[in-house]
Amino acid sequence: MALTRFSVPPLHKLTRTLAAVAMGREAPDLVITGSRVLSTYTERLHDAREIWIKSGRIAAVKPAGTFRPATGSRTAVYDARGGILAPGLVDPHIHIESSMMTACAYAEGALLNGTTTIFCDSHEIGNVCDVAGIEWMLRDARQAPLNIFLTVPSTVPATSPKFETAGGDLTPAKIGRLFDRWPEAVALGEKMDFVQVAMGDKRSHAVLAEALKRGRPVSGHIYGREFVTAGAASGITDTHESIDRAIADDFLENGLWIFLRGGPPTTPWHSLPLAIKTVTELGANPKRVCVCTDDRDADDLFLFGLDWVVREAVKHGMSTLSAWSMGSLHPATRYAQDGEIGGIAPARRADIVLLNDDLVPQNTWYGGQLVVEHRKVMPVLDRALSKRYRYPRAAYQTVKVAPRLKLTPELPAGPVTANVIRTALPGIILFHDRVALDPAPGGTWQDLFVKHHLCFVTVVERHGRNGAVAHGLLKDFNLREGAVGSSVGHDAHNIILAGTNEADLQLAFQTIKAMRGGVCVIRGGKVAAKIALPIAGLLSDQRAPAVAAASTALKTAWTAAGCTLPYMGFNLIPLSVIPEIRITDRGLVTVPGMKILPLFEAAVT
Repeated sequence: MALTRFSVPPLHKLTRTLAAVAMGREAPDLVITGSRVLSTYTERLHDAREIWIKSGRIAAVKPAGTFRPATGSRTAVYDARGGILAPGLVDPHIHIESSMMTACAYAEGALLNGTTTIFCDSHEIGNVCDVAGIEWMLRDARQAPLNIFLTVPSTVPATSPKFETAGGDLTPAKIGRLFDRWPEAVALGEKMDFVQVAMGDKRSHAVLAEALKRGRPVSGHIYGREFVTAGAASGITDTHESIDRAIADDFLENGLWIFLRGGPPTTPWHSLPLAIKTVTELGANPKRVCVCTDDRDADDLFLFGLDWVVREAVKHGMSTLSAWSMGSLHPATRYAQDGEIGGIAPARRADIVLLNDDLVPQNTWYGGQLVVEHRKVMPVLDRALSKRYRYPRAAYQTVKVAPRLKLTPELPAGPVTANVIRTALPGIILFHDRVALDPAPGGTWQDLFVKHHLCFVTVVERHGRNGAVAHGLLKDFNLREGAVGSSVGHDAHNIILAGTNEADLQLAFQTIKAMRGGVCVIRGGKVAAKIALPIAGLLSDQRAPAVAAASTALKTAWTAAGCTLPYMGFNLIPLSVIPEIRITDRGLVTVPGMKILPLFEAAVT
């Protein structure tokens, strides 16, 4: 799962060597000395320690100064100068595609933040490219200088083709084959169709069975306390959707691990402050509590990594030692990887982070090699990042749309009632409003849109299946002029556009098409910002800093356009598994009722 230069031999090949180093019969390759060591096993901080490393694994943890190099010794010695050595962080739930970069590129931001292992759910590329896309991502992950495991996408597509058109269709049989072909496939990814699971849908439970009969853990995605017990009864044993202390407590009492999601405070993803209260206020034991990032924009990956989430846990009441354990040992244990990662002890991989007293990573050793020093990428890592996996040509040919489409609906001549999608922060749940619209004599539809805080929203099927286009209206999105658009419309990843007029919507659409996928902001009849995402319409093929700079520029333009939902929240507008109403390429869909509504209905008298 890593480049050859970072490979660590399996433990069974090293036991005699590690024992010899631990007993002093052989010299270690590296000694990191002059440090404090954070033990996630006992949650204690030990003073004056040193770590002996051989062949990428830890051979021993000794009192500082124990190692005495013999004449001519080739052992490298690194002075940590009193810093804290801690195990590399383990992110139990992320989506690489949300960062808009490849797995090889993602490694850069992760390692700078002290994260050395991730468990990713690649359902986004699966929704576009089916099994082929997931296997491309796995090959990418194998070349990345990072421990990357797959939680196999479980809900592709998220709903019936009646309600959305996706490019992929991961049947139970396909999911089973992914488990059998790829040793990195260690669990079933988040089961997003939690309503169908609770209601006993045959396909949903057939997918669960493929994981359960192989002894793989099952990840969940549950909104609503009424669905918790049914999800647990169906074999789900973790979730990252703890939005408050009550449902977090329900999850723990029903035997689920909870992954407390910390996200940039301005996004819908920052649920940790409320959910952590199951521990800090209700007294739950944190032994089955982890922290995770879930989704990160490219620039936010550098600013709000898993290390930041750990510090947020401290800020909201956890001890320093417990918080770091929640970001390392606990997720490693959840996936039965605690013999390899998650702690500083003999036999474990030498994935180690040097922290300052504020828990900010300064150095990162990956497999015993120093890849980040003083918060800067080292040459060995820079060379690895320059030789990224190259996706095949088919990955660059996933935006298949008609050359010209009408992107705004036909507006009625008389009074109507409109079924409208109302946005409200934090933005995950969208609300169904019915708005009376009457273009009075002398008035215009534009006047009505301003009065009711409306703009157009359009979803275009982009997989070359049926060319469907659906029109809707957004309320309180606050787009003042122009348009915005994205080819990352969850979960089918069709193109979603919002705008105030046909011309700007067309420019956004044509810009996305020309980039072979991407995101853009249109203002004043021109492209104000854009990010090209030519790989499956989801990923850039550039290195992380370049993608991060483009992301920052995009978000600046996004905010200047007035959009109240952040970019990631906008991408969720078509996600037809979350209440109350969504728009897919099939039209307006109510959730969980799963009914398709017309945009305009006869006016209520």
